[in-house]
Amino acid sequence: MSDTIYALASATGRAGVAVWRLSGEGSGTALAALTGKPPPEPRKARRVRLRDGTGEMIDDGLVLWFPAPHSFTGEDVAELHLHGGRAVAAALTARLGELGLRPAEPGEFSRRAFLGGKLDLTRAEAIADLVDAETAAQRRQALRQLDGGLAGLVEGWRSRLVRAMAHLEAVIDFADEDIPDTLLDQSVGEADSLRAEMAGHLDERRSGERLRDGIHIAILGAPNAGKSSLLNRLAGREAAIVSAQAGTTRDVIEVHLDLNGWPVIVADTAGLRDSACEIESEGVRRAEARAAGADLKLCVFDGALYPGLDAATLEMIDDATLVVLNKRDLMTEEVPAILMGRPVLALSAKAGEGMDGLAAALAETVERRFAVGPAPVLTRERHRKAVAEAVAALGRFDPALGVETAAEDLRLAARSLGRITGRVEVDEILDVIFHEFCIGK
Repeated sequence: MSDTIYALASATGRAGVAVWRLSGEGSGTALAALTGKPPPEPRKARRVRLRDGTGEMIDDGLVLWFPAPHSFTGEDVAELHLHGGRAVAAALTARLGELGLRPAEPGEFSRRAFLGGKLDLTRAEAIADLVDAETAAQRRQALRQLDGGLAGLVEGWRSRLVRAMAHLEAVIDFADEDIPDTLLDQSVGEADSLRAEMAGHLDERRSGERLRDGIHIAILGAPNAGKSSLLNRLAGREAAIVSAQAGTTRDVIEVHLDLNGWPVIVADTAGLRDSACEIESEGVRRAEARAAGADLKLCVFDGALYPGLDAATLEMIDDATLVVLNKRDLMTEEVPAILMGRPVLALSAKAGEGMDGLAAALAETVERRFAVGPAPVLTRERHRKAVAEAVAALGRFDPALGVETAAEDLRLAARSLGRITGRVEVDEILDVIFHEFCIGK
């Protein structure tokens, strides 16, 4: 934290403009050495010429100055808006190294902002999520968290726990005093209410995590049912090999899609059948494993064989399944409306007929199952683990078994929640959190 650091905050490579960021107590000195002038007026851009140690010009650009504590990190921060060429970058980094600055580690700017009290951990994580956002829904969720939605929810829970702890401590410490008889009942009522609220967030189908990480959809079916053709239609490109020869898909092939703002990962899998081929059998095993871990399944049947349908694929149908009857242009029988209790989507992946209906059904199913409302949601496994620990502690809370033990359960619950925002015991998780960041953030 005593070092002055620098990093390219914009994307690497050839660009019209590159933004460099400096942070630390040596930022002002470095800026003066580069420009030959004192730092400009705070938060106002100044056009300058930057020079190396010999006086040769590095570039002609803009600089901004953010003196501590009114900066992103809380330290002195300078930003350099220069041309995005490799030669400029090489000359600048060489000069910054001569001036004693070092390259920033991934996430070090945000880590310093957290340690400087500028961000809590949920807001720091939201910055990383916003940088990584690929869909509109991911962007909206990250912005809600960056705006303090999740932190406000967690701190609200924690404040109520602290109040319940205070009531219980009063019962313990002032048992001989004239205190209200209702304090104990208030603590019990608040603990029960909080446990129910937090348990409700744990039961929300991990919507926040699904939106952040992507919803996994597995395409399942017998060989030659048209799974690869379906994947290619959804992807809008030739992502998988299509062949009349059965069993050509041996491994799981994934494509990432934006489905009405939802990030989805669609996986084409090996055809479900018994095989003497060791490689194909391994592909079938991986297909079954992918089906077990998928959020949604597309069970694809060869409509040309209807009413004869693959038994192994029929066994995969459950409440998280969309049933697809492919090759409807080759069907001689009437298309069934329901199959194994699920509505049937009839289409021709080869011709593209019915694909709009499948896309709409997928989008509707994803929205219905994983919709994220305006209320804050848990977006990471560590959030969920901390809330689960708090719920478990409140589940043990019972003043009838001992007031002191009950007070300890409330303290444990409050400490678990404090780890989400970074109020307590965060040293061991900081490296894990900020390692996920890109350089310059």
